[in-house]
Amino acid sequence: MGRRYGLEIRTATPADAPGLAEMLLNAGHPVAASVLAQRLETLRHQTGTALLALEWGPPSGIVVLHWYPALSSDAPVAQITTLLVAPDDRRRGIGRQLLKSASQAARMAGCDDLQCLTAPDAPTLEAFCRATGFQDAAGGFVRPLRKKG
Repeated sequence: MGRRYGLEIRTATPADAPGLAEMLLNAGHPVAASVLAQRLETLRHQTGTALLALEWGPPSGIVVLHWYPALSSDAPVAQITTLLVAPDDRRRGIGRQLLKSASQAARMAGCDDLQCLTAPDAPTLEAFCRATGFQDAAGGFVRPLRKKG
């Protein structure tokens, strides 16, 4: 999707599974590379995307985004179900770049709002959401993708 200062954001593919598995393991979320490869392949054929942040080595971060129709809105709802930056790569703007790319993908899918699901034990993600313009909502946070006027 783009490059900034040596950082590339692009769609994750099954070939990225080994590096992604290592990043997830280091962040305390172990998943086998073979399982990740299958999940990434399945996601490619659904209404959603997984975007990777890469520099010169293994992945630095990932955002997984899904969109779907809802009764509460004329436009599809976009939902971030995973947003993770490798512990050693945090505080360098990678999360913001992933969020920007996810927002762009959601707008292209016709979505008006972006939700971010958070676990109750994720204070770092909660602080990040608040710092990037999200408002508290049931089960997580939400922010508009377009200016409302």
